[in-house]
Amino acid sequence: MKPELTLHGQTLQLNRYPIRQNETLQAWDAADEYLINQVEDMKQKQALTLDTERPVLIINDSFGALACWFARQGQTVSVGDSYIARTASQHNLAANALPDIRFTDCLAPVPSQTRLVLLKLPKNNRLLVWQLTQLCAALPEDCVVIAAAKARDIHSSTLKLFEKHLGPTSTSLAVKKARLIFCQPDKNLAASLPETQRWEVPDYKLTLTNHANVFSGESLDIGARLLLEHIPQDPALKHIIDLGCGNGVIGLQAARLNPQAKVTCVDESYMAVASCRENADLNLTHPEQLEAKVDNCLESMANSDADLVLCNPPFHQQNTITDHIAWQMFCDAKQSLKQHGRLIVIGNRHLGYDGKLKRLFAKVHKIAQNPKFVVYQAEK
Repeated sequence: MKPELTLHGQTLQLNRYPIRQNETLQAWDAADEYLINQVEDMKQKQALTLDTERPVLIINDSFGALACWFARQGQTVSVGDSYIARTASQHNLAANALPDIRFTDCLAPVPSQTRLVLLKLPKNNRLLVWQLTQLCAALPEDCVVIAAAKARDIHSSTLKLFEKHLGPTSTSLAVKKARLIFCQPDKNLAASLPETQRWEVPDYKLTLTNHANVFSGESLDIGARLLLEHIPQDPALKHIIDLGCGNGVIGLQAARLNPQAKVTCVDESYMAVASCRENADLNLTHPEQLEAKVDNCLESMANSDADLVLCNPPFHQQNTITDHIAWQMFCDAKQSLKQHGRLIVIGNRHLGYDGKLKRLFAKVHKIAQNPKFVVYQAEK
């Protein structure tokens, strides 16, 4: 049975994406419900009037609950950094026979003359500051801004960021462990967008840039540092994939070590792919050697084409700890590899990736480890 969201007499059929058999994770949370109920109550009390001339702006919608609810409102725009969240929203709009809405990524300009902004708090404060700064510069002062999150994730420091970068701020009572933030845009606070993070990796003579939502934004994380030491240099490699590329550091080093190979860097984050593209232009003698693309793992990649896949899987989706992303990455890597092609994976020791890899690949062995991480090589 599909999960249902029922509010104010309206029922939506919602799924997370990718849809898996026996999927138990819910496609919305209490913060989504609180936002929807708050807007509907404001409309009933005539404290808020929406029309088709001014957009409703939804930011960081996880799986489309907000997009589906407000799709019939007229101009509805959904902004986010996740290709998976966008695809989930599109699937859920279609499943509910709702009109298409406009989707943009976080690097695109915010629509002017927006009437209502509904913002789900991102995990990353750097992304939050980026988004609040964007909003302050673009929103009219009569725009209603309501943010939502789990109550435990809204701190005094969170409210100070709203006050500093957008305008006067207040909060609601907690309902079902969720809380709302109300903010009134103040054009006097308008400022330039934060500069992109840039830092050096002296050991590899790399200069890296990171947009606001890219993992490890100010230094090389220890997992990537270990994986960098075990990237093969092999003239026989013709196509290398960096899966879950982030800022592209693994793909950049693979390209440098293997100038004869095409390197494809893939991530579901638009900001990660933009960072990767900028870093290729900044660091490679022949930047065209590297392609950076947004995808859900390797969903759109040709089968049996790659010689080598390099992968540092995430083990969470938004706030949910899960292994299904790693499992999908491993399955997609197997599909994308040529016969005898290799997958090199790094992961925290406690995640036990070797057991999963042995279910998919003929040969799996450990090639490196330190107290926190293990690097495995699997051969198709």
